[in-house]
Amino acid sequence: MDDHELLRLHVAGNPDTFGFLVKRHRDRMWAVAIRTLGEPEEAADALQEAFISAFRRADSFRGDAKVTTWLHRIVVNACLDRIRRRQVRAADPLPEDEDRAAELAGPSEDDPAEVRERRLDVLNALKQINSDQRSALVLVDMEGYSIEEAAAILGCAPGTVKSRCARGRARLLPLLRHWQTTRGGSEKSGVPEKAAAEVVGTE
Repeated sequence: MDDHELLRLHVAGNPDTFGFLVKRHRDRMWAVAIRTLGEPEEAADALQEAFISAFRRADSFRGDAKVTTWLHRIVVNACLDRIRRRQVRAADPLPEDEDRAAELAGPSEDDPAEVRERRLDVLNALKQINSDQRSALVLVDMEGYSIEEAAAILGCAPGTVKSRCARGRARLLPLLRHWQTTRGGSEKSGVPEKAAAEVVGTE
């Protein structure tokens, strides 16, 4: 059954179909949560809150978008709510479970130690930009969504997503510049925004 049918049956009272929907999409939803929040414990809590919200609000799904778009919107909103709640706290430390955070930040490459260091740098850098820019970059550069798809998930105009991505990449560049100079001795691109996008997008 496709996602729409699973959700329809859940709303109709089937006790099992929502669980199938969660199993089908939880890995990608987890990737969005960990990249947005940067901490496994926070991401796990946000994801749990998001799935509970989706379970309870399933009857509000209008069917005019993909179920995954609807789920992503709920997950992103749960993450942003957590970010807003913790903004009054002091700067958060890096994830204690570094191996897990590195694994979830992207595909593996040849040098595990370097890959882990780079991915943790990316996660830490993402925590230093504002939440709107971070969400846009996670969806577009790290999850591979189009500008239009990210706009639907975030509930804003495509132009807003483009602007947030451009500003976020510009903010990330000085934080990740050392990764553009580690191979070949020169930056990958003469355009700062493109260089930052390459680092974020491949991590």
